[in-house]
Amino acid sequence: MKAVLPEHALPRHPIAVVAERIGLSQDVLRVWERRYAAVSPARGPNGQRLYSDADLDRLALIHAATNAGRSISKVASLSTEALATLVAEDEAARERRPTAAPPVDAEMRDVVGAALALARALDSSGLDDALRRASSTMGVPAFIETVVAPLLRRVGDEWHAGRVTLAQEHLVSSLVHDIVAESMRSFAARNGGPRMLIATLAGERHAIGTALVGAAAAAEGWNVLYLGSDLPATEIADAAAAAGVRVVAVSIVYVEQQRAVIDELRTLRSRLPHPITLIAGGRGAAALSTKLAAIGVRVESSIPGLLAELRSVRSAA
Repeated sequence: MKAVLPEHALPRHPIAVVAERIGLSQDVLRVWERRYAAVSPARGPNGQRLYSDADLDRLALIHAATNAGRSISKVASLSTEALATLVAEDEAARERRPTAAPPVDAEMRDVVGAALALARALDSSGLDDALRRASSTMGVPAFIETVVAPLLRRVGDEWHAGRVTLAQEHLVSSLVHDIVAESMRSFAARNGGPRMLIATLAGERHAIGTALVGAAAAAEGWNVLYLGSDLPATEIADAAAAAGVRVVAVSIVYVEQQRAVIDELRTLRSRLPHPITLIAGGRGAAALSTKLAAIGVRVESSIPGLLAELRSVRSAA
């Protein structure tokens, strides 16, 4: 007589549903199954993957563990009970004192060079797969610091040297932005967690820096209101006040008119309620650090520096 599976173990969710619920791409789910045996979904009559509620619970725990900076290769073999304990410990530690992500595995160290080669070949699918695999393996904080930041710097240097075309540079920027923005949105809102708003000022259309900040902050426990690029200071201030945020962060990459940028930030600072911290990041902000500090704007030129600032704001509350 055929054994009857408990309802929690019944295979009934197609991969598209799982990807939507967990906040991962279908490609990442397949890599986790094929390479790391994270779960073993059943197969329907037509060969499609079917996941149970138990599979969803396990994948959600693995996702939380990797977002905390743990390697997928280290957590995929753990039991669901052990994963739940590990995730609870990570969440408790993050509440006490967030720490940097652990070192990445040796197999991921050359991902920047591989990504650059794929960009030169304009291999969009290959580059997308390589970056998503790195993100899922490393976790968001390590991915941003170890892959994204050096990759963007290297591509920028190569473009200025004439060794990378504008099309190749745009391919990298577009894919990185999409992956990081998806990672940022994959973090569920935390009840009682501090809120922050992220955007760029009017005329600044380079949104990738804001997406990086948003993903890193979300991984640290912040509830992020991400408004994208090219917003007037008045709109940012009104949205920040209405949303009850603790921090507003803006990215400034290029400064074509220094006075206009400073005036816009002065307007933003003056319209924000006093308790709200205003932070500016990016190359453009770093070049104006002294002048911005004089009008009450904190400048952070790196993701680790910005996260340290966020921890300071959070602990002072």
